[in-house]
Amino acid sequence: MHCPFCNAADSKVIDSRLAAEGCQIRRRRECISCGERFTTFESYEVVMPRVTKSDGKNEPFDEEKLRRSLRHALQKRPVTQEQIETVLSDIQLQIRRLGERDVRSRTIGEIVMQALFALDHVAYVRFASVYQDFQDVEAFRRQIEQMQHRDHEH
Repeated sequence: MHCPFCNAADSKVIDSRLAAEGCQIRRRRECISCGERFTTFESYEVVMPRVTKSDGKNEPFDEEKLRRSLRHALQKRPVTQEQIETVLSDIQLQIRRLGERDVRSRTIGEIVMQALFALDHVAYVRFASVYQDFQDVEAFRRQIEQMQHRDHEH
């Protein structure tokens, strides 16, 4: 790590500790050349797979798009912002665990539906109605019946 004061290439680590709830390491460093001290933060880089849409197009994973979808489904529901962020992180973890370079948007939709089912049934049905493109009330009824059946199994 180059010193921000004299640009020397060598520094030594004086202290290391976890930061950002364990997702970063905060390092206190001292420049070997000039003796100035500075702080660096180290975190892992997570590469999300690309998303293959139903029309075959391929695009980068968009965390903000997923966050908007979750917020929309959970609008006016008794769910905190912290819960939304936790679900968002869990969904991304599941997607990364697939170990694929490209993931079908349909697979992501299924993962989101599972997460919403566990969090809030109303949000689950809202998301499903858009995701599965419900065309009539009968489609809603079938989805709710499936949801109730799954609820009784657990």
